[in-house]
Amino acid sequence: MTEKNNQNRRIVCLINPLAANKRWKRRRKLRAELIRRLPGSCLDTPRTKEETVKMTREICSSAEMVVAVGGDGTIADVLQGIFEAGRQDRVVFGVIPFGSGNAFRKSLGIPRNPFKAIDYLFDGDVFPIDLIQLEDRIAAFASVGATAAVTGEKTRHSVPGLIGHLLAARKLLFYRRKESVLEVFEAVDRKGREYEHLTITSRFLDCVIGNSNYFGYSWLVAPQARLDDGYLDIILFEMSPLLYILLFPLIYFGLLQKKLRHFRARAVTIRGENLEVQYNGEYLGALEEVRIKVLPGAIKVAGNRKKAARFLSKKEDPPQV
Repeated sequence: MTEKNNQNRRIVCLINPLAANKRWKRRRKLRAELIRRLPGSCLDTPRTKEETVKMTREICSSAEMVVAVGGDGTIADVLQGIFEAGRQDRVVFGVIPFGSGNAFRKSLGIPRNPFKAIDYLFDGDVFPIDLIQLEDRIAAFASVGATAAVTGEKTRHSVPGLIGHLLAARKLLFYRRKESVLEVFEAVDRKGREYEHLTITSRFLDCVIGNSNYFGYSWLVAPQARLDDGYLDIILFEMSPLLYILLFPLIYFGLLQKKLRHFRARAVTIRGENLEVQYNGEYLGALEEVRIKVLPGAIKVAGNRKKAARFLSKKEDPPQV
């Protein structure tokens, strides 16, 4: 059943002061107004990923709702802290978008405006969703290949926001596809055929894995993913960089993905040479092996169940009489 009324919860908001091109630091009036409107205690002192994870881990024992104020990277760090504290089954997770990408909030039906999003901490629906574990990291989405390489390129230069991503996208043109091997476990292909274990060889340009549906800037990269079906959603973009660029409008709106090789699986292992990996928009590095598994019903989130319904597999329970 959907839970509501979070007014009485002990709420802690963790704020990334460097999010949105340091807008938190630059705009004092916006910062003061947001702190005034945010519920519970607000912590805006972490300066690195490690500090955010550590601070989240420490405050979890006394919080009933933990809110990430920032972009998708902040969300990943706060989720990491919650899971490292072992509190994922005892807290509600909230999101106030204040970053450049903010892909995760869109699947949850949370508005981009941070002041409107605050209302969902009090009056929104609370429902469970799946997450993914990529090696020892917790996230909602990930990719292996070209988009991760672009993310890595962006981290190496100082141009922020959308312009930085567009500049880094030049990396895509020169991305060299290599043969990789995927092992999927308890899988279903797009024709509905079931496999206990399946080995796939692919020279993919990009492999998208996740439970949520969007990458940054409202890119509907995984239209068939469901937040609560207990499966990873795996899409293989097996095409040249040039064709990918030419077809990008169809990819952006999630239209081409229905024609691509696609699996739902409980877990996947990918092996290959210098596999570039990103999770929640954060660059992890180049690995030889990547292990990813689904975490069913991993955490309860505060969101808008009606707007998220197209990305949910389970219907809302009828009201108790």
